[in-house]
Amino acid sequence: MKLATFIGYRKRPRLGVVDVEQRAVLDLAAAAEAIHKRPDPTFVDMLSLIDAAGPGLARVDDLVREWPSEAVDDLDGVKLLAPIPIPRQLRDGMAFEEHVRNSRNQVALRTGRPQKVPEVWYEHPVYYKCNRFNVVGHEADVIWPAFSEWMDYELELACVIGRTGKDVSAENAPAHVFGFTIYNDFSARDVQFDEMRAGLGPAKGKDFDTGNVFGPWIVTPDELGDPHDLAMEVRVNGERWGGGHSRDMHYTFWDIIAYVSRSETLYAGEIIGSGTVGTGSAHELGRTLSSGDVIELEIEKIGVLRNRLIRP
Repeated sequence: MKLATFIGYRKRPRLGVVDVEQRAVLDLAAAAEAIHKRPDPTFVDMLSLIDAAGPGLARVDDLVREWPSEAVDDLDGVKLLAPIPIPRQLRDGMAFEEHVRNSRNQVALRTGRPQKVPEVWYEHPVYYKCNRFNVVGHEADVIWPAFSEWMDYELELACVIGRTGKDVSAENAPAHVFGFTIYNDFSARDVQFDEMRAGLGPAKGKDFDTGNVFGPWIVTPDELGDPHDLAMEVRVNGERWGGGHSRDMHYTFWDIIAYVSRSETLYAGEIIGSGTVGTGSAHELGRTLSSGDVIELEIEKIGVLRNRLIRP
């Protein structure tokens, strides 16, 4: 199923199930009250549903089968927020070799110094922790930070953790997944490249309001199928700029979950990004963005995540 956080005619964030064919959203809290005549705390928000685990999803299935008309909103009339407006944790990987190679080739062209993929990249599924408070959703304007002159998008698939665990094996990792969504990891490239010369991961280059975009909803594994078998595409102002396929991940999400959870608790409600698919950023192509550009990220079986980049 497709699970969304949205604002409809009730004028406050709600949790819903999306039916794309009917262009409808079932407000789960309203549906529970309509059918059971009492509130259900499971449907307060997405984190509450994730915490309710299997029994919570079973109650969602029951409400979807009933589909009470008084709890239905028009999909085209609601505002979709990030599925989890404030994740419990946010991490981003770098699983696509083509992206790493393309990016380093562009650095070599710009600096005149040859670049190669570090050996450690082939040894571990590296990642960094992002700012979980900088999250926005579908159709939100992304605000160009005042300290940057060079902005970029990044097309990624993101995994939502649904079950808390530690030292999770790659074999058991699928059981810890709640679902998948699209991630546009915006980057202030000039600042990122400058500050990373210090030998640490990205800081202000990835750390500004509206910089992490998720949506339009979360698709559960039973509907999505294999997350490593999805076509991915990015369009800027309607023109295809790049894309690829999730099967080209050098590390699977199961590898990443196993690595992240080594001697560390991975909590339900965390989000992990795949890293950028090959040609999934403008930087790889030697292209740049301008204020007012509309970026659309599309991933098979999930949908389209659309945002406009605005320079105040």
